[in-house]
Amino acid sequence: MAEALKLGIAGVGTVGGGVLQLIDKHWDKFKARAGRSLEVCAVSARDRHKKRSADISTYKWFDDPVVLATSDDIDVYVELIGGEEGVAKDSIEAALKAGKHVVTANKALLAHHGMALARLADENDVALNFEAAVAGAIPAIKTIQESLIANDITRVYGIMNGTCNYILTQMQKEGRNFDEVLQEAQDAGYAEADPTFDIGGYDTAHKLALLTTMAFGVETSLESIYVEGIEKITLADIEAADELGYRIKLLGVGLQTDSGIEQRVHPTMVPKNTPIAGVDGVTNCITFDGDFIGELVLIGAGAGASPTASSVVSDILDIAKGIIPPTFAWRTEDLVPYKRAPMRAHEGGYYIRLSVYDRPGAFAAIAASMADVGISLESIVQRLPESTMPGLDTLPHDGGPVPVDMITHRTTEAAVRKALQAIEKEGNVEEAPQMIRIIKL
Repeated sequence: MAEALKLGIAGVGTVGGGVLQLIDKHWDKFKARAGRSLEVCAVSARDRHKKRSADISTYKWFDDPVVLATSDDIDVYVELIGGEEGVAKDSIEAALKAGKHVVTANKALLAHHGMALARLADENDVALNFEAAVAGAIPAIKTIQESLIANDITRVYGIMNGTCNYILTQMQKEGRNFDEVLQEAQDAGYAEADPTFDIGGYDTAHKLALLTTMAFGVETSLESIYVEGIEKITLADIEAADELGYRIKLLGVGLQTDSGIEQRVHPTMVPKNTPIAGVDGVTNCITFDGDFIGELVLIGAGAGASPTASSVVSDILDIAKGIIPPTFAWRTEDLVPYKRAPMRAHEGGYYIRLSVYDRPGAFAAIAASMADVGISLESIVQRLPESTMPGLDTLPHDGGPVPVDMITHRTTEAAVRKALQAIEKEGNVEEAPQMIRIIKL
């Protein structure tokens, strides 16, 4: 039996506590599966005396995570501090330079600095594992590294943020507006006091950047991702999607095209009969399209102490077994420069919601703006005011705004944006038009 693998854990909060509990609970099983035991030797956190879910009194304490990262007491540095800069980055760099393996759940750090850290890991022949950084318990990273290694992956997409999915699910199921459900999510601990990082789509963008690099063998390019959050999604959009046979989900999409790599995060209408449409609440879903597997869908818990701890410990066990894969599934010298495919070259159908002033010529002008850029419409639904009596063929021309929903046929995003700019400039709509992309998976 090999010597125990010695661990140093920085950050003993929700996830760190879960890691300690999991190692303690399954210590015997891990020893049998890895051929060596796991031994937590030291920890570091901001407050030594804070009440925690796991007892840390028996472990050696380090005030400075950077000192822990280079300590002779450990073989593996487990970074669960978080943050893209500061002590998290400094300590990981120090650990890699000192020849220590690193396990982290820090998606923001890797999205911003992953390439430099991966090269550092290569130079020192150590692991930099991050299964827990993407979609919690879902084995998205290992799926690319191991199960799909024989495939040419052409697309990766999915629901990667539980907060957004919870909000959209509750809006759809309970008919409540965005602000009300967001407050509920904050009260339940699903959303932060400042939810911008989640609802603005940035959390999803960090995860997508990592998956894109691994799936397509390109250098990470967070700045190339088009990001749009769910803040503008209304109950009217949710209801319209339902009537049209869709569900609205915040998706991260990475696509390999002839002109380069396209990365985007935005609300999307997906058909009700697809697996991803049924993924509700805080659950995540990652889907891969490969040339020999077709479509592979992974669904599971995307966050939380136990699911994330499970992924952290799985990375530790790989190291214990001597499995040291390339950080991004490719050797860093084999990753090719990122070539961006313009977002506006994307083609697909679109849902458009307008609040049109009910006056002569308004609808004709809108139709003309669409026709001018070659957009044909699949359907137009004019939502009558509740006061309108059934059977009436026309609305009273009182000049007030009338809700209008439109679905386009396949067209380019550039064409849609140009048409909507023209429509808004003409002054026939009360507010900026709402546009949601449709993916017919």
